[in-house]
Amino acid sequence: MNYIKSALLLLISLGGFTQCAQRELTEAKINRTHKRAVTIDSHTDTPMRFLSQEFSFAQRHDARSQHSKVDIPRMEEGGLDGVFLAVFIGQQGRDEAGNLAAKNEALRVFDSIHANLERFPDKIQLALDSDDIHPIIKTNKKAIFIGLENAYAIGRDLSLIDTFYNLAARYFTLCHTANNDICDSSTDPAGPEHNGVSALGEDAIRLMNQKGIMIDVSHISDSSFYDVIRITSAPVIASHSCARAICDNPRNMSDDMIRTLADNGGVIQMCILSDYVKAPVPQPERDSAKAEVRRIHGDYYSLDEEGRKRFIVDWFKIDERFPAKLANVSDVVDHIDHIVEIAGIDHVGIGTDFDGGGGVDGCYDVSELRNITAELLKRGYSEKDVRKIWGGNLLRVFSEVERASGRN
Repeated sequence: MNYIKSALLLLISLGGFTQCAQRELTEAKINRTHKRAVTIDSHTDTPMRFLSQEFSFAQRHDARSQHSKVDIPRMEEGGLDGVFLAVFIGQQGRDEAGNLAAKNEALRVFDSIHANLERFPDKIQLALDSDDIHPIIKTNKKAIFIGLENAYAIGRDLSLIDTFYNLAARYFTLCHTANNDICDSSTDPAGPEHNGVSALGEDAIRLMNQKGIMIDVSHISDSSFYDVIRITSAPVIASHSCARAICDNPRNMSDDMIRTLADNGGVIQMCILSDYVKAPVPQPERDSAKAEVRRIHGDYYSLDEEGRKRFIVDWFKIDERFPAKLANVSDVVDHIDHIVEIAGIDHVGIGTDFDGGGGVDGCYDVSELRNITAELLKRGYSEKDVRKIWGGNLLRVFSEVERASGRN
């Protein structure tokens, strides 16, 4: 009897050990897979923080209390090898004065990025070409790429494409939330202006092709998207977009657009801004409070630096009073599943939109990126698949854009 009892206890003990070992092996596989991938986030708005002297990219910040999603220490924690920092330009007037102000604002943001590269040369290094990331990460540094978000910054002066390219911009998001002189936006309340890409925009796209600049179709209208595909001689990217079939938002891409993007050889980089991932749960008190901040302070992008600071303080107080009900990592990977199903594994990547609104439960800042890898592995994606999603597909497109321009 004692023998049987001992045997049963041994089996129970071995069962517990096996479960523990399986958990450890799973965690080890997640870490191993994530580390082996060349991980690139194709869109963050972190440079908006560089303009504040109070922010240090080399210091660790808390995402909840300080509202910062990306810095070098957390990139290290999250295993992110490279990041596209967006030179984001909020849109104002499209007259001569507005265009000059936009150009100067862009130059100021570019300067802030390059200043950080000079300030922390032992931690980060500028990447100019698709092949640059590999030698950079071998030296245990993080690769910094630059993208320009909103071609409003070039106004009607196409020579600025060269200017911004020489400052290291390697993709141009053609517009933001409003129409500009290049193309129509997906979210301009006034509706379409050009019915797609303008004549100036056609010339701009061809110049970008010639320079080897990736054309970013995030934010642009459906008609603009199909015009871009017609005009471009190289694959394009959507640096931070989701699938409209999963979350019906005009900022997201329809199934036909995603298939067309794949036929073009391009890639859609999955955005993790919650409202684009999952239909938001109504929060009328939160919405009213945010509307009141806008009423009191005015348009954020028209404010001076002190005005912006006051706006941000009041804006984030609302998050403390009425926390957003966020989508989660599983919801994010639902989009990836859908994109893979309709376009294939070679046409999806990740562009978080951190510091521009991105962040979901389970991946609220850059330190939690492994949780996306974990969910992918949980759903049966192979290590090869994960490598493609985390950077391989984007680097392929980047290389093909360079090759089409004659640069590579």
